[in-house]
Amino acid sequence: MFNHCLHLLIIAFIFVSLLFPPPRRMQRLKLRVPRVGPLWKAVLVFLAVAVAGQLLGIFFSRSMQAARPQPSLSFTSANSPELSLGSCQPQTHVMFLKTHKTASSTVLNMLYRFGEERGLRFALPLGYQFGYPLPFNAHRVKGYQGPHVMEYNIMGNHMRFNKVEVEKVMPADTFYFSILRDPVALAESSYAYYKVVAPAFKRAKGLADFASNPQRYYDPRLRNNHYARNLLWFDFGLDHNANFSERLVKKGEALVHRAFNLILLSEYFDESMVLLRHALCWPLDSVVSFSLNARKQDANKRKSDKGSGLTEGLRQKLREWNALDWHLYVAFNVTFWEKVRRFGKARMAMEVAKLRTRREFLARICLRDGGRPVEASRIRDKAIRPFQSGPVKILGYELQPGLDNATYQACLRMIRPEIQYKDLLDAHQFPRQIAIARGNPLRLNPQGRAEHKRTTVGQGVTYGMSLEPSRNTSLEEGKGPLR
Repeated sequence: MFNHCLHLLIIAFIFVSLLFPPPRRMQRLKLRVPRVGPLWKAVLVFLAVAVAGQLLGIFFSRSMQAARPQPSLSFTSANSPELSLGSCQPQTHVMFLKTHKTASSTVLNMLYRFGEERGLRFALPLGYQFGYPLPFNAHRVKGYQGPHVMEYNIMGNHMRFNKVEVEKVMPADTFYFSILRDPVALAESSYAYYKVVAPAFKRAKGLADFASNPQRYYDPRLRNNHYARNLLWFDFGLDHNANFSERLVKKGEALVHRAFNLILLSEYFDESMVLLRHALCWPLDSVVSFSLNARKQDANKRKSDKGSGLTEGLRQKLREWNALDWHLYVAFNVTFWEKVRRFGKARMAMEVAKLRTRREFLARICLRDGGRPVEASRIRDKAIRPFQSGPVKILGYELQPGLDNATYQACLRMIRPEIQYKDLLDAHQFPRQIAIARGNPLRLNPQGRAEHKRTTVGQGVTYGMSLEPSRNTSLEEGKGPLR
């Protein structure tokens, strides 16, 4: 600013000295002023006016920019044409079978966000899971008073599926869906996550050692060994220790087909979200997500074959060991791509591109560090640190500082860890019970909903819930490891 003013003063002095002759006093002092001809005088005047105009324009432009309020970062309205699906009505009765180690925590976050934003009622467990690994029973839903006494909109926490009992809770028009993952990749993730609780994994020297001879380490009678064999089959409520046969596989496949409207694939997550969005008639932002509950990969394993160090022979042995899961995965891989074909491959490519563009846009708005997940210990706001279970490090996110309140709330929903989110929804639906049970830690608004508090940490602004998540790590019934 000072430099601009100085330049203007110099130009003004030159301009005046050229247009007006030197006063007689200066002539008496015999100060020599150079004489400039009429032509050069005109050129200099033109240059002075041009430079002054440019500087004034810059000055004026910068002043206007400083005075003009900067637009706040916010999410586009979910009802805008580019994000909604037109005239169809969003499905609000949804049941998600949250299978283990399949990106299901990310999907559950979408359901939590959708329901919270619309004030829907969740079928929540008494703890954090519906009695897992026991088969689901309707009485494990908090506040359940009998078949269809109360309308529930969304169910999605971990359970061992039991359709008869689920139907006592959820309405008849409920949309059922779940997600599968390649059993070899699933075995690698399960080993890393559950090796301290599954006896079969605990006894092996490593995943390669287990894969080379699973029967040596596996005892079906031991608790938590279901994590080590046909985990998908188990989560769907089927007998994961049954002897493999084509007849058995076809029967299990048919049961899943009849029970579920849509089966997604973890390896094709974005395509899965497009199919899910159109099946539910949800706006785009409802299926845009950041990967949650991901674990930190070991640097040495990342360099090895497909992240696990397994030879193709050992991978084949894992497919044989998890043959029920493998055939289920293959069968629904076929049905998945048949749905994509009916949807239209070109249309799918456009929808996936739109989804990814939107995710990148929201990541730039919401997340620090370019959107890269970070270790929990690096997250300054303790209220959004993901819960750590076992030896693996679960990653989370930090929000950008300085977000306006509406944007902050939308971004926070996208990164809030599963346990904290469940506690928050619990507090919304059962505020007085939570307040009494925890010595009234919540401030309730006039509508009886739990309020949030805003705190400052260090130099940046972070936010937290007034309700601290429970840290129950017990492996007793219904309280086992999440995901």
